[in-house]
Amino acid sequence: MSPGRPEEQDAATALSRPGLRGREAELERLRALVETVRDGEGGAIALLLGEPGIGKTALLQETVSLARSHGFLVSHGRAEELHELAPLASLASGLLHGDPPLLSGTDLADLAGHHDQRIWLVERLAQLIEERSTGRPVLIAVDDVQWADPLSRFALSVLPARLLSSPVLWLLTSREDPELYGQGSLTTTLPLRPLSGTALAELAHDVLGGEVPARVGELLDGAGGNPFLAAEMLSGIAATGADGPEPPERLVLGVRGRLADLRPDTLHFLRIGSVLGRTFSLADAAALCGRPASGLSAEVDEAIAAALLHDDGDRLLFRHDLLRQAVYADLAPSVRRALHREAASRLVAAGRSSADAVPHLLKSAEPGDMEAIGLLGTAAEDVLAVMPDLAADLALRALELVPPRAPLAYDMGERAIVALTRAGRYTQARDTGDALLARRPPLDVFARLQCVLGDTLWHLDDVPELTRRTTTALAAVTDPAIRARLTARQALARSRGSDLGAARETGERALAEAERAGDREALVLALWGLGEIALNAGDCAAAVEHHTALSVFDPAFLPEEAVALIHRDDFDAVRRMLRTAGDVPLRPAMLLWTQGTLNMGLGRLDDADADLVTAERLEADLHVPGNLVNIRVNRGLLALLRGDRDAVREHLDVVRAAVADRPNTGNHAAHRFFEAVVADADGDHAAAAELVRSVQRDHPFLRWRLLRPHVVQAVHIALRGGDRKLAEDLAAQAATHATRNPAVPTAQGTAAHASALVDADHELLERAVGILLTGPRPLALAAASADLGRALLTSGDAAATPALTRAHDLYAQAGADAEADRVRADLERATRRPGRRAGRLRPRTDQGWDALTASERKVARLIAAGHTNRSAAEALVVSPHTVNTHLASIFRKLAVRSRVHLARMVLAEDDAGTATGD
Repeated sequence: MSPGRPEEQDAATALSRPGLRGREAELERLRALVETVRDGEGGAIALLLGEPGIGKTALLQETVSLARSHGFLVSHGRAEELHELAPLASLASGLLHGDPPLLSGTDLADLAGHHDQRIWLVERLAQLIEERSTGRPVLIAVDDVQWADPLSRFALSVLPARLLSSPVLWLLTSREDPELYGQGSLTTTLPLRPLSGTALAELAHDVLGGEVPARVGELLDGAGGNPFLAAEMLSGIAATGADGPEPPERLVLGVRGRLADLRPDTLHFLRIGSVLGRTFSLADAAALCGRPASGLSAEVDEAIAAALLHDDGDRLLFRHDLLRQAVYADLAPSVRRALHREAASRLVAAGRSSADAVPHLLKSAEPGDMEAIGLLGTAAEDVLAVMPDLAADLALRALELVPPRAPLAYDMGERAIVALTRAGRYTQARDTGDALLARRPPLDVFARLQCVLGDTLWHLDDVPELTRRTTTALAAVTDPAIRARLTARQALARSRGSDLGAARETGERALAEAERAGDREALVLALWGLGEIALNAGDCAAAVEHHTALSVFDPAFLPEEAVALIHRDDFDAVRRMLRTAGDVPLRPAMLLWTQGTLNMGLGRLDDADADLVTAERLEADLHVPGNLVNIRVNRGLLALLRGDRDAVREHLDVVRAAVADRPNTGNHAAHRFFEAVVADADGDHAAAAELVRSVQRDHPFLRWRLLRPHVVQAVHIALRGGDRKLAEDLAAQAATHATRNPAVPTAQGTAAHASALVDADHELLERAVGILLTGPRPLALAAASADLGRALLTSGDAAATPALTRAHDLYAQAGADAEADRVRADLERATRRPGRRAGRLRPRTDQGWDALTASERKVARLIAAGHTNRSAAEALVVSPHTVNTHLASIFRKLAVRSRVHLARMVLAEDDAGTATGD
């Protein structure tokens, strides 16, 4: 046994107690985290990393005891190697147990009812934990995170950051870094190193007593500083002496020696247990042994007496996973495979779910195993909604087991394509489908495969290939439902083309076919296609009609209905929809995008930015950043209105990287327009005009969805770039759009505004202002008022002053500081009184109370008053996700970490305001 290094000897002067030798530094850091959270300093995350037997569980258990002594409400769970198919099992294993439990059975049943909506489930779980942590700190400990099921991993990635302001300490152990992307800089990572020589000597003294012989020290060097291996060796030495093989063979041989002394029935029972996992139920082991559970009492008692098993009252468990591995390793590979296969069959026969049987099938099934294929397929369907990546892997494994020429391959392949597409693995989905098509399936199967590949190609934005394949498949299909779906896919593809009239005819034919076939999927696709076509054509009334019908059939499309209503200027209807949208836990990122779009229209730039930040975060949580480009383009346009050029550059860099990573036509159009606006702001007007021209030329299907809210800005860019023809073309399109939408004030007002700019028509500008005064969009009114004021100022008309004043005040109220400052300069010229507005608007500060937006101040006061995120959201009629975004921004700007600190700061700010009379 090597002598301890000087620093090790210093650390050993205050050894904790047997079982924690050499872990004093780590324990002290964990104790500090417990005290920090207890004292209201906010949440914290601790991650213990190390090889099996290194002492992670011992430290976790010590921290659990310490937290309980400090009054924490404790959840202590463990992930299991064979439970990866049970959604939330790893986290729920602790949440339901405790004194008292962190969650009730009713709480978990409520969550389980929505396990297919990951974002909603995690937000609801966060709300429950937040409520439990009010007035009492919480410790959530999860052992062996490397085996956590995907939904638990997702929750553990999202929840710590979501609850960072609450007194919640997360303590996780893992053999390797679990790479939970939400850990962030506030995670304390404690890699557990091998024990020092000094600590091993203390451990040897604990077990053997007295002076430790030199031979024992030499043997302990072979344990590599692993405390469990060292303790097992010392136990063996205490029983049989120091002679024997070197570790780690000593552990396996030692366990083998213990097994040799057991009765054959007990040995068989333990081997069955090692196959079932570290923890297993007596009933499962009995089923696999083919004996009643009551007949295994002698075997259980003997295994416990041999210090191999422990009985926790509910389940049996190996005393350490290394012991299970040693028993498992002593089985021949063919025996292991056979036992796993038998375990799967027995579990199914006992009425257990596919989630219990499939982990064993993954270790044992062979090609042609029809029962395994069926169970894998069922399991893939069961987990598809909540764990699409796992569903895809299960479906692919099932497909591998199907004999190549068996008809079942097409059915299983179809499931694999759907799961791969849902998981965002689009290229793999297409390749899987093409491999199946290469087998020359029957025509109806060919058409069905092309139908499911249609969704894949839509996400790949390969519209030409989607059009080609649907056309080919329609020539072969005989099934009316598949025909209706293919026609609807074709309509969607044609919505991206220039002949929207033909696209509309295809969509109407698809709708009629779907109704005749009585196929719900075809009906949804047809209505979706018709809605997309109407939006791209600028027919707001038709878009609302189709999307309203669509959201009735499928509430997941509620955001599309809301966006269509926004284009129609029906903001009140959208507010009502969003107020109740939280009752439908579907597509929260799109709901936040819709809320942000509404707030942009209302001129609430700070709120819009918060909504867009939240939408981006939710997409990142799900690893499906499908709307990232549109989010960042809009945030960039908001930053330009505010005059934050650094933020503009940051957003543009993200957009460029996203377009390069995943190019598609829609992203290119939005990207080019954003580049045009930035180039124009930088003074490169010719380049800006060329970029707008490219949007018009290359992306006809998108130009009105993209340019409709920005047509006046696009006309300005064209005129500044010297391209009058482009400006006239844009104004003509705006006029056509106004003709299609006579009841939409924004369509009428912006068309008049655009034409007035092209023709330099003051009277038309006045008409545009008059129309926009009847509409709901203050920024559109501000832009028209500013242009009118400047035109009148140039002609020397005194009416310039009220027009410019209106524009300035609207921009200032919206937070469009850069535009307000530009108008202020014109206003000073109009009044010939420099300084009339007391100079430029005060620049925003980055830190302190003055840096908070109006919405952030409302949130801060509600949280300081004791509201949870959920109750604050209800008070403000916004999403809890948005409140969380506001709260993160508040904490950053005020440099606080907890709700306690925030309450103190709000109280001090209110006292200061009272003292100054503010």
